[in-house]
Amino acid sequence: MQSALFGYAEAQSQDRYTVQNPQLLRVSLSGSDDVLARKGAMVAYQGIIDFDGEYQSGNQRNARARTGEGLDLMRCSGQGTVYLANLAQYVHVVDVDQDGLTVDSSYVLALDSTLHTEAIAVDSQYGISGSGKYQLNISGRGKVALMTSGQPLMMQVTPDKYVNADADAIVAWSTSLRVQMQAQTHSTGVWRRRGNTGEGWELSFLGTGFALVQPSEVLPPQNAQVGQGAAAQFGMGQQGAHAQNQNNAWN
Repeated sequence: MQSALFGYAEAQSQDRYTVQNPQLLRVSLSGSDDVLARKGAMVAYQGIIDFDGEYQSGNQRNARARTGEGLDLMRCSGQGTVYLANLAQYVHVVDVDQDGLTVDSSYVLALDSTLHTEAIAVDSQYGISGSGKYQLNISGRGKVALMTSGQPLMMQVTPDKYVNADADAIVAWSTSLRVQMQAQTHSTGVWRRRGNTGEGWELSFLGTGFALVQPSEVLPPQNAQVGQGAAAQFGMGQQGAHAQNQNNAWN
């Protein structure tokens, strides 16, 4: 058999994490280094690999219920190669090292089992409750595979150059950054979205580090309710990023 498809053969690499192609991750397991992957993300594997549900402690379950942030993971162990993907999103591998990474859990594809995760609150000068107020801190030494809808933009933050990002487009940032969630308004009415521009909440980053932004906003608007009435107009409801659109499926 002959076909141009044979140009997409397996990537040969000694690295533990290899981007097989922009939308597919290859993870090598040697028998002593488990990887935690998004549930259902396995598309193929070779070798003797076991897939088990990852245990969550009582504190993790309570934090998930309180904040809406957390990871639904499976543990991949054994010897062989696992291929992971989710909704054909673009895959990026990040070395966490000692810097720490803060991320929306919806964008995590896989991570080393040695890393520690914890839900944290993002400060809001208005005390706004809603998606984006809580994120996930990842710390320790290891690698994390992130997903974006489209090719992302990595923005550098310095003390003399802070960055603002749409709360629906931000994917991750350096944990060392100071972050504040704020509403884009022309008036003192915080629930009034910014005129007819369609812009709503944003995150401001100060300090030294990086912020990763994807070229796609979660739709419908943050916490927007499909339908009529005040809830839909003011961006409140059950149809936002942490409800029906948990996997950021809209492009």
